[in-house]
Amino acid sequence: MAQERTLGQLVADASQDLSSIVKGEIALAKMEIKSDVSKGGKGAGLLVGAGVVALYMLGFLLTAAAWGLVAAGLPEWAGFLIIGGVLLVITLILALMGKSALSKMQGKPVKTIDNAQKTVAALKPPKAS
Repeated sequence: MAQERTLGQLVADASQDLSSIVKGEIALAKMEIKSDVSKGGKGAGLLVGAGVVALYMLGFLLTAAAWGLVAAGLPEWAGFLIIGGVLLVITLILALMGKSALSKMQGKPVKTIDNAQKTVAALKPPKAS
């Protein structure tokens, strides 16, 4: 015949179960936040790339403008303007990719919050009608 557990044993078991649930929720939150940080890092890296390309673009455009003023129509400056235009297109593409990657960030651990709300709802005693 199985022995009945004491009130102290039941409380200890409930405390241990609650501790396990909390630890699981914390682990899930860490995993979600790590994923968001990774997405943010990618977006930030793409925006930094766009900034670097924009600096090169500015250098080419300024050089082309200077040569255009000095040469007053010689074909060299037209080549510099074309290169500057290509760099402008690359900058726009990188900036749009970076913005898209940053917009995918959720900013909060959605799954953890949902699980925590379900856990609280399950632990609450049913309301009497």
